[in-house]
Amino acid sequence: MHRFYIPPNEWNPDAPLLSGSEAHHAGHVLRMETGDKVVLFNGCGREITAEIVSSEATAIRLRRLHEAQTPPLRCQITLGQAIPKGKNMDLIVQKAVEIGAAEIAPLLSDRTVVRLDEESATSKQAKWQTVAIEAAKQCGQNWLPRVRTPQTLAQFFQEHRRFDLQLIGSLQSDAMHLKKILAEYSAGNSERPGNVLMLVGPEGDFTPAELSLARSQGCRPITLGPVVLRVETASIYCLSILSYELLV
Repeated sequence: MHRFYIPPNEWNPDAPLLSGSEAHHAGHVLRMETGDKVVLFNGCGREITAEIVSSEATAIRLRRLHEAQTPPLRCQITLGQAIPKGKNMDLIVQKAVEIGAAEIAPLLSDRTVVRLDEESATSKQAKWQTVAIEAAKQCGQNWLPRVRTPQTLAQFFQEHRRFDLQLIGSLQSDAMHLKKILAEYSAGNSERPGNVLMLVGPEGDFTPAELSLARSQGCRPITLGPVVLRVETASIYCLSILSYELLV
């Protein structure tokens, strides 16, 4: 069945309604009709199987058939991603949703090629949030990650809480393997981390000043191996390992 997203502020399980772009997609693109069944989700773990009861030009009304709650993942992973050039950020957001990231924070690092003013940053955030919604629809993810407005690393640390475990990808010689850091954390704590920060830099890595800032905030530098990975590969690699170790 086709999946559709309804924001939490519009979520009404007793009288579910598709409007805007979701109604257009269902009615005009997919040509869905009365009696067709769909799956609705609100990005906060709720999911409804529903049947279309009426279809108008701008709204589709449905009847709830079954409702379920998906429990949150055991660990909330925040990906702080230096914005790469081109469309690679779209790919990173998509894969982060599929792997199970809880939040995605696009970062404007000193070596980021992309430069955004306030209006452009807001536009990019909206675009990437839409990419996240589409990915969640396609992969069956009922918890929708929040994509934050692009900001510098310093702004990120000013606004964010502390995490149980904070990591930053690094090409420096003293960076440790992620496996070792996770083993050390397990040895010193009775429970798995409840929330983790994973920072991934741009091509050429974060600058020494940014790495120093991250260290001062409690981030531990990790190596991704002897081969220098592309930005999008590094993000998927890190999230996949953290998902394997912490989410199951």
